[in-house]
This record gives sequence, structure tokens and C-alpha cells, in this order.
Amino acid sequence: MIADTERGAGARLPTRWPILMVICLAQLVVLLDNTVLNVAIPTLGRELDATTADVQWVINAYSLVQSGLLLASGGAADRYGRKRLLLAGLALFGAGSLAAAFAGSTGQLIAARAGMGVGGALLLTTTLAVVMQIFDAEERPKAIGVWSAVNALGFAAGPPIGGLILAHFWWGAIFLINLPIVLIGLVAVRILVPESKNPGSGPPDLLGALLGTAGMTGAVYAIISGPEHGWGSARVLLPAVAGALLLAAFALWEHRTPHPMLDMHFFRDRRFVAAIAGVVLITFGSGGVLFLLTQQLQLVRGYAPLEAGLFMAPFALSVVALNFTGVSAALIRRLGLPLSIAFGMGLLAAGFVVVATFTTGGYGVLLLGLVLMGAGCALANPAIVEAVMSAIPLDKAGTGAGVDGTMTEVGTSLGVAVLGAVMNARFLTLLPAVAAGAGSFPAALAMAGTDAERAAVVDALASGIQAGQLAGAAAVLAGGCLTALLLYRASPARFDRPDLRKER
Repeated sequence: MIADTERGAGARLPTRWPILMVICLAQLVVLLDNTVLNVAIPTLGRELDATTADVQWVINAYSLVQSGLLLASGGAADRYGRKRLLLAGLALFGAGSLAAAFAGSTGQLIAARAGMGVGGALLLTTTLAVVMQIFDAEERPKAIGVWSAVNALGFAAGPPIGGLILAHFWWGAIFLINLPIVLIGLVAVRILVPESKNPGSGPPDLLGALLGTAGMTGAVYAIISGPEHGWGSARVLLPAVAGALLLAAFALWEHRTPHPMLDMHFFRDRRFVAAIAGVVLITFGSGGVLFLLTQQLQLVRGYAPLEAGLFMAPFALSVVALNFTGVSAALIRRLGLPLSIAFGMGLLAAGFVVVATFTTGGYGVLLLGLVLMGAGCALANPAIVEAVMSAIPLDKAGTGAGVDGTMTEVGTSLGVAVLGAVMNARFLTLLPAVAAGAGSFPAALAMAGTDAERAAVVDALASGIQAGQLAGAAAVLAGGCLTALLLYRASPARFDRPDLRKER
């Protein structure tokens, strides 16, 4: 078993890089499942006679359960063993995938997706926690960069893989592809990954886990439901208020209990708060802008889902290339965390602006924007993750991963909801008179009677998407500057020169 202490260069685990490959494989299967299902939505509607609400629950059941359990699963990994819960996460995810593949109704599919969400929460926290355990401070930036690159790869690979599977097999096959990866992961983790845990965790914080899980579930549900039901509706306000009250109770309990799941004293550390703010802002912008980009490609430019997925691939390929070659890790070492975050998020914002101009012309404009976005993510994401994790003691690595994952879910959900609302407001304002009162793009097109009116509806949507993307760019640019400034002011000696940093 690995003790929760810092490794020296001379004590490096010989199998650390094969272990990283294994845990990245586990990470990839979770992230693929987030995006591979998107292209199957029309098929699910036909094959299972699913309503729009059913389809939304098939998607949301996974993300709601996963986001609600991230904090609790991170604390459990520290307490009971990261390898043990990594194996449990793989097993649960595999069982849920098998059940989803052969679901005979939407109710069964929703239940199976919820089970997969439990496994996904365990995997997302334990994989990062294991990275923190097996790599020392010198190699950790490169390892975190590889781990971060898998996120982008999973996002980009999902739609093309889903499209190819649906072109040749029935819809359940999109879940069966998880099983070989899960089986390989179970065997490899069992053989290669050493166990590590914090033996001084004390008794489990069951009330904290319950309050945190319920509070996050309510908050994320409200964020997801806001654009559909209206931010002032009871279906949004009630879970939002309940989530806020439960999270307040969670914070109060964690502050008072002698063995908290999440030590609230972490939030007194300005480095930790600054890094968390960076996580939320970068995922807010990237999640929202990429969501809008898929609509831009399909609804404005007229590409099929598979084509749209392939056209977006350069974003992920840029992230993967810069992280797998070690370029981003070398830049982070040279620039330091604050400058890396500021420069990376600046590149990301520039990419958003270029993508927002992709209304006319060829693919070259979009390609430039995607490459800029990929370069920005390749630099900023690992730096932010390292900033979060380095602000937490090593024996709380699972908890740190849980906080990082939770804030990622919150930022992404907020980005889709808020930037989607910006798009919708601009779209409705610019609709031609004949489509006034239409609540959606399909409804507006149906109300348009001539080619000129339909073109005006499409132009209104394009302008709305552009407004949302520019708002995302502004948020990311401001967030990058703010996060970098707060990190530097919190501890300039620690974050200005990563090669001189001392481990906690």
C-alpha cells in the first residue's frame, strides 16, 4: 500500500506510466458515455417510443446522480481505499452499461443510466486521486496533462463513435462497447494499481455525505431544468431553494463535525478558492460554447450529426497532441501556474471569438478557432487541476478530486444553461414578424412560409449563437485573469516557479 506522503524521484513507482494508461482508459469510458448517447436520441425516441421528457431523463439521470455523488465518492476513496473504489466504480459502470443495452423501456433505461452515474462518480474521483499518489511533484504536471487530455478525447470521440455504431448496429450497442473496456480495466487495475488510503480518516461522515449529495442533486437539477421550464417556475425554484438550504446545512455540519467529509478550512485558503473559481469559469465557457457550436454546425450550417462531430475533432486532437507530447507540461513548468492559466484561458477565449465568426466562409475559420481552443485547454486545464490538488493535503486527494469534479459539473451545467439562455433571448428578439411567439427554432421554421422568412429565422438563430459564444469568451477571459491574479497574490513564491514549489 502507498502511504499518503510525497514520493521522491528515487522512489518512483516503476509501473506508474502503465497505471496511468489504465486509469485513463477507465476515465475515457465514463466521458464517452456522456457524449456518445447524444447522437442516439432520435433512435431512442423511435425504438422505445420515448417522449421528449423521457429522453431528457435518460440523459439527465446519469449526470444528476454523478454530480450529486462526486463529493461523497471522493471522501469515500480517501477513507476506504482508492483502488478498492476504482474497482467498484468499474464494476458498477459495467453492470449499468449491460442493463442499459438490454433495457426494454425508458424506465429501465433511466434506472440503468442512474446506476452508471454511481460508477461514473467513483471513477472520476479515484482516477485523479491515483494520479496524485503514484507521481511525484516533478512528473505530476505531465501526468495530469495526459489525464486532462482524455477528457477532451472522450468529448470529441463520442459523437463519431455513436454515429458509426448506429449505422451498423442497434442502439443498445452504444452501451455494450463499454464492457470490453471495463473488463480490461478490472484486470489491469487489480494487477497494477497499488492500494492507497488515509488511515487517519476517522468514522464515516454519513450525514455530511447525505446532505452534500442531496444538495448538489437539487442544485444541478435546477440548473439543468431552468432553460426548459423557466427560471421562475416552481419546478426550478423549489429544487434550487432546497439544494441551497441543504448545501448550507452541509457546510455548517462539515464545519462542526470532528471528522468532516470535506474540511471547510480548505476554503480559507485563497489558492484553493482561486483554483475552484478557475474550474467553474473554464468549464462554464467551454461547456456552453461547445454546446452552442454543435447547434451552429447542424442547424445553421446544415451538417449531419456525424459530420458535425468529425468537424469538431481538431479541438480534442490539439489537446491530446499538446498534452501527450509533454509540450503543455513544459510550458506550465516554465511559466508557472498563474501565467499558464491566464495564457491558456486567453487562448481559449480567442478561439471562442473566432468560432463565433464562423457564420460564412469555409472550414478554415472554424479550424483555426478549434485549434486555439484546444491549445488553450491543453495549457489551462492541467494548470487549474494542479492548482486545486496542490492546495489540498495529499491524504485528501480523493476529496480534492471530488471537489474538482463537482465544480466541473456545476460549471458545465451553468454554461449550457446561461449561454443557452443568452442565445435564446437574442434569437427570439430577432425573429421575423411571421414567427413572432415561436418558442423554438423548429416552431419558428414551421411558421415561416417563404424561403426569405426561413432564411431570416436561420439568421436569427446564428446571431443568437454568436451572442452566446461571445458571452462565453468574455467570461473565460475575465475568469482567467481573475484566477491568475488571485493565485499569484495568494502565494507568489509557490506558484511563480513550479520547479521551486514545496509539497505540502
